[in-house]
Amino acid sequence: MHILVSPVISHELAGYLGLSYWFFSCASISNCIQGGDCWFLNSPEDSLGFILADQGFDVWVGNVRGTFWSHGHVSLSEDDKEFWDWSWQELALYDLAGMISHIYTATKSKVFLVGHSQGTIMSLAALSQPNIVKMVEAAVLLCPISYLDHVTAPLVHKMVTLHIDQMIVAMGIHQLNFRSEFLINLLDSLCADLLHCDDMLSSITGDNCCFNSSRIEYYLGYEPHPSSAKNLRHLFQMIRKGTFAKYDYGTFKNLELYGQASPPVFDLSLIPDSLPMWMGYGGLDGLADVDDMQHTLKELVCNTELLYLENYGHIDFLLSVRAKEDVYDHIIGFFRSLLGQSSSA
Repeated sequence: MHILVSPVISHELAGYLGLSYWFFSCASISNCIQGGDCWFLNSPEDSLGFILADQGFDVWVGNVRGTFWSHGHVSLSEDDKEFWDWSWQELALYDLAGMISHIYTATKSKVFLVGHSQGTIMSLAALSQPNIVKMVEAAVLLCPISYLDHVTAPLVHKMVTLHIDQMIVAMGIHQLNFRSEFLINLLDSLCADLLHCDDMLSSITGDNCCFNSSRIEYYLGYEPHPSSAKNLRHLFQMIRKGTFAKYDYGTFKNLELYGQASPPVFDLSLIPDSLPMWMGYGGLDGLADVDDMQHTLKELVCNTELLYLENYGHIDFLLSVRAKEDVYDHIIGFFRSLLGQSSSA
């Protein structure tokens, strides 16, 4: 198959608190410790970013703050605590909102939004905001997450139980860098003493069926990207509390910031029923659990097309050697149907 790849154009957007965001010129958003490069890690025939471009879509790939591709700031350095003072809440309401607005202004058309894992948390939170959703034509969510209280991934579950997130914050560590000596030693210690992490990836995401494990060293040349310790703590709050809500600062600071003792929840019923949505999820996923997925669906009022793959795990939706046939062809068909075109166009 001939792959036609459009020229790459980078876009720098000065955003919230002076941070710089980069796009590589359908907006695609990735997960907690991945950058926009995750959409291009397999061959051009098997990577969603290339496939969408080959199908004639204008592909914009967002890189949120903290990743290698969006690591700038007008006044702060990565050594400053304030540089890392954010969670997915800010990524949704400022970073993603700014990206969508930038694309909408540049193209004069609504955006097809694609997210995976934390990218779906950000998307669902952003789409519940009227000023953001009005610029979105449709959303595709892979491994959708708004609730996390049924997480089964062994290493994540153990870290939550041991309150590792609170320990990291209490130690004054603000950057969550899984390439750092501290975090490598921490994970090694957890695996050696408490778990059997023969397959580290499965310990973090649950089992995966279909990606080429011989390419792991290649993937590790690009992933993982840094995130913030506050972001990890926010995600672990979701697991412990079973809520889809803003960051919990504690009663007194919540009252100061939010005007109420508990953090406000993101109301999924505010996502308009007119917004077309497509979701793909897997039976092996240890992070985007099927029960949590059903909880999400019960709160949505929009008409949602579903693809359930019993043998797929969290990483398979990005890196499976069969993802084009199993997943991406369905996404193309969904987009084409909204454009009034056949999927073979």
